[in-house]
Amino acid sequence: MGFNSGNSRNWSYSRTLHTEYGDLTIQIPRDRNGEFKQQTVAPYKRSNDTLEETVIHLFKKGITMAEIAQLIEKMYGHHYTPQTISNMTKAVSETVDAFNNRSLHNRYVCVYLDATYIAVRLDTVSKEAVYIAVGIREDGSKEVLGYTIAPTESAYNWQELLQELKDRGVEDVLLFVSDGLKGLADAVFTVFPKAKYQVCFVHVGRNIMHKVRVEDRREVCEDVKTIHQAKDAEAAELALGQFCEKWSKSYKKVTQGLLNNPYLLTFYQFPKAIWRSIYSTNLIESFNKQIKKYTKRCKCQHQNVEKFQHENA
Repeated sequence: MGFNSGNSRNWSYSRTLHTEYGDLTIQIPRDRNGEFKQQTVAPYKRSNDTLEETVIHLFKKGITMAEIAQLIEKMYGHHYTPQTISNMTKAVSETVDAFNNRSLHNRYVCVYLDATYIAVRLDTVSKEAVYIAVGIREDGSKEVLGYTIAPTESAYNWQELLQELKDRGVEDVLLFVSDGLKGLADAVFTVFPKAKYQVCFVHVGRNIMHKVRVEDRREVCEDVKTIHQAKDAEAAELALGQFCEKWSKSYKKVTQGLLNNPYLLTFYQFPKAIWRSIYSTNLIESFNKQIKKYTKRCKCQHQNVEKFQHENA
């Protein structure tokens, strides 16, 4: 269709398309010879499940409703009404609620706990903590068990989330791994008294680096590695003792903090094959980076967190 083709555009006609979330009036292009075939909406069709699924998928990916409306307008010559947008948002929220209230498996080998701060839009925009629990099952599969949002991170909020997980079916967790927030270990043992607890060794190392002089950091860092890279628990205890003996005069608070931490070497009680996976919270931190990536693409940050959780359910 075009110059010297024997065919040309012949304006367009309107069609009402019924969707689950409301009616759309769209403009279908046509040509003088009747050769143009609309691929997106089949001839004579008055409803389109594919379109609905596509819009919902875009919404869950972090595309704003305004951006989706512009896209639909470019494709069809019309945009969603406010009521249609409202219905669609409600549908996603219902899916999120179902995700948050679903039943969980009764046993997990490991549960990672971590909080990350994102900008949340309520009446105003402010940074709030998103608490996330990711569980690893015996077959190695992982899933987001639950999440909650609060103005700040606290052990009390963690305990509430853990109790939620228990109420939804979790009975046994072998190991919890977190960044060592004060009071968090006690919160874990209150809800899951038989569980073990590992403080993230990477966080421990970072905290140490902040407390030593710049000229000592490289050497201190190498010495810290000998603790979590030891061949077994006995060797790790020996490395810890040597570290503290070497650096206690220069950094007494650092060495005392290590010696007084009962959750530093818990991971050595588990099979060696999984040590690298359970001595830190790296697994869940990479997940949190994805959350930040997704939420940056959406003006309504609070909803975007929910959408991301739904997509990764």
